[in-house]
Amino acid sequence: MNIIIWLIVGGIVGWLASLIMRTDAQQGILLNVIVGIVGAFLGGWLGGMLGISGANINAGFSVTGFIISLIGAVILLGIVNLFRRGRVR
Repeated sequence: MNIIIWLIVGGIVGWLASLIMRTDAQQGILLNVIVGIVGAFLGGWLGGMLGISGANINAGFSVTGFIISLIGAVILLGIVNLFRRGRVR
């Protein structure tokens, strides 16, 4: 059941990050889910390094974890845009 929740939350986080970075028209739902899940891992790793509580993705759903996942997904899209176009939009 956790996998289904990860996919749903990953899709929402990836979609919100793509709206923030204005790349929503360039990617579909599958890429939104992938960006959301990878962004959650990236955000959790960065949050853990900075000592932010609630950054553990296995601790269950929390607002802090959702925000950290969103920040990680936005950072990931920024990195992808940097390599794709040579600049961050």
